[in-house]
Amino acid sequence: MSKNATRTKLQNVGIISTRIAGTDGVSLEIEKWAHVLAVLGLTCFSVARALARSNEQSYFCAEAHFTHPAIKAVYLECFDREVRRRDITDELHSLKNDLKDHLYAFVERFELGLIVVENALTIPLNIPLGVAITEFIAETGIPTIAHHHDFYWERDRFTNNAVGDYLNLAFPPNLPSIYHVVINSHASAQLSLRTGISAVVSPNVMDFDFPPAPPDEYAADVRQALGLADDELLVLQPTRVVQRKGIEHAIELVSRLGMKAKLVISHASGDEGYDYEMRLREYSQMMGVETLFVANIINEHRGRTKGGRKIYTLEDIYPHADLVTYPSTFEGFGNAFLEAIYFRKPIVVNNYSIYHKDIKPKGFQVIEIDGYVTEEAVQKTRWVLTDARLRKHMVETNYKLGQQFFSFAVLQRQLEIIIRDYHWNP
Repeated sequence: MSKNATRTKLQNVGIISTRIAGTDGVSLEIEKWAHVLAVLGLTCFSVARALARSNEQSYFCAEAHFTHPAIKAVYLECFDREVRRRDITDELHSLKNDLKDHLYAFVERFELGLIVVENALTIPLNIPLGVAITEFIAETGIPTIAHHHDFYWERDRFTNNAVGDYLNLAFPPNLPSIYHVVINSHASAQLSLRTGISAVVSPNVMDFDFPPAPPDEYAADVRQALGLADDELLVLQPTRVVQRKGIEHAIELVSRLGMKAKLVISHASGDEGYDYEMRLREYSQMMGVETLFVANIINEHRGRTKGGRKIYTLEDIYPHADLVTYPSTFEGFGNAFLEAIYFRKPIVVNNYSIYHKDIKPKGFQVIEIDGYVTEEAVQKTRWVLTDARLRKHMVETNYKLGQQFFSFAVLQRQLEIIIRDYHWNP
């Protein structure tokens, strides 16, 4: 691809991911990037299996998602073992070639001058897709921003594998036309140490220049729908039910507060099983905490369940929360942290590594724990919940800091620099 061709087509950007829909962190950030790229005068097109919307700017590809039967079958034969069969290698390459054909068709159909790869070159749930993207970039030299949210070496489930050759090749690849972007400083350091690849740190963002609107009529009955009394606190845990979220700390905190409250957990466990959820249910009973698992009535879109219950978005729930708990032991960044700041809610946060290094130094006012719930944290939480003046000062200070460090405007400046550095001219 010539420099002149690149420059004339840059206004068309292709976003590649396994899914671009839902409330997972990657999908949410994709939507934010697409918005900012549009502000810069670029038109975004998407390829994935799960798409937030199907229109003339999207390209459906069933094999892009890791739940596709053939893709999943390859994955299951490549992990939790050290040697793979020849027929699995053959199948992997067959799927890779099909996916690469889709990529060529995608770029040609929409005359793309730039592609943005969202986490498909980091987490090897779809190995054929990662290899296909790598080969496509190597064959075309197309300008690429590889946006990495987390890496396979950060997850124990990928440690024992029979695809070290592919992981070294494509997760992520080291190619001259790729501009690597990570969401935290630790990831940047590890990427450089493990692969020799340099990356720009671009944290997750929220649109702090446009505060959330007050709850509308549809969302006015959230507390009633959740079964909360007028004098009862809504403590929101806006995460999936997975062990690294440290939800047992939230349960303990609510128990020790000695205040009338319910703990509301917004999302299901997803693909990580239900053992941890069962443990949390038992622990809640033990601690005398009413914990509500409400993933059935929270979705990315409003609607009705099969039983006729109203479905709310997470944005419908946040305004009604009195406190947000975020006691994670590990996060790639911390979307829920920014959401709590955006909705002006006090937050309890565990001192996980990325928060400690990339967020805490900015000066946010939070209720902090460090691996366990202390009496000091309990007392500070009571203080914040009962002192309206203190609470208002805390959340307003945090909002201003969010605006300064984690806004769409910050992301826009970073993307402008990337485009300039690569000599891309829309």
